[in-house]
Amino acid sequence: MARALRLAVRGQYTAHPNPMVGCVIVSGDAIVGEGWHEVAGEAHAEINALRAAGDRARGATAYVTLEPCAHHGKTPPCTRALIDAGVAEVVFALDDPYPDVDGRGEQALITAGIMVRKGLMRESVAQLLAGFLSRNARGRPRVRLKLASSLDGRIAMADGQSQWITGRDARADVQRLRARAGAIMTGIGTVLADDPSLTVRADAIDTRGRQPLRAVLDSRLRMPLTAKMLNLPGKTLVYCASDVERQRLTDAGAVVIRSSGDAAAVDLRQVLADLARREVNDVLVEAGPRLAGALIEQKLLDELVIYQAPHIMGSETIGMFATPTWSALADRQNVTITDVRRVGDDTRITAAVIQGN
Repeated sequence: MARALRLAVRGQYTAHPNPMVGCVIVSGDAIVGEGWHEVAGEAHAEINALRAAGDRARGATAYVTLEPCAHHGKTPPCTRALIDAGVAEVVFALDDPYPDVDGRGEQALITAGIMVRKGLMRESVAQLLAGFLSRNARGRPRVRLKLASSLDGRIAMADGQSQWITGRDARADVQRLRARAGAIMTGIGTVLADDPSLTVRADAIDTRGRQPLRAVLDSRLRMPLTAKMLNLPGKTLVYCASDVERQRLTDAGAVVIRSSGDAAAVDLRQVLADLARREVNDVLVEAGPRLAGALIEQKLLDELVIYQAPHIMGSETIGMFATPTWSALADRQNVTITDVRRVGDDTRITAAVIQGN
């Protein structure tokens, strides 16, 4: 199963919106076939592993990170392929919460006389598939906030200048975060200040041509038609609280979505729910302190990734979060640091945000 998990990770840039899945087929003490879900719409992990195993799959045990599917989607059901191949046992780590599977795969295998075991390395697989599980269980994607800061926690100078706080290696690492996301979210303030592309560079990561959705929170539709992202590959979604100026952005190629909210801000929960309906598992937020603070305040942030540069920017600069007044230590937001590592001259800190939803 550990091998299957490592194989599953290979689909991190190309399997979206499907879950990353790995499969290893074992006969006796030998691995006779293995595979992973490489590209959405193409063969699932079990099919690739069965093809590699051939006739050696008969009587073997298949280790799969996720419950095999039992429905016809873009590809035939994996349960049927496992049954037809004559495997004797299927071991999977995690039940698939997707409504068309959700126990049906397990039952189909049992009905066919195949021994089924589940739960092996469940927590490790759940961590890998956190976004997919969030979309199906909570009706919203997992939200990851990326920040680049100085050692004293500052993300821009007083005039908004922020390029570049961190070094080239950190910026290259961000390409990998983008490639793993189904959508990249930012606020209109960042668009007006930095005119970001919010794309994955083709020379950096092979996503098989897939670009994450670009989600811009723009309550008053101030986005200029000259915005760089409107002329780049991929789709730009603009979430607003007003229909004023809607047509000009639609004509420029953006998808404009009306959300509840006011002139100050759109409804973040509605935005995330809409992204989930668009099959987005993971949202990467690249934004300023206002949106970052709103995510904290509304308990919608799941993970922080902070690239910390070895310099001090001083007190007359912009901090990471704009939050309500926190007057007591009890008001602070707790996080659990899950990883710390050097990326070039910078330090990348990954932390899970402890919150109730």
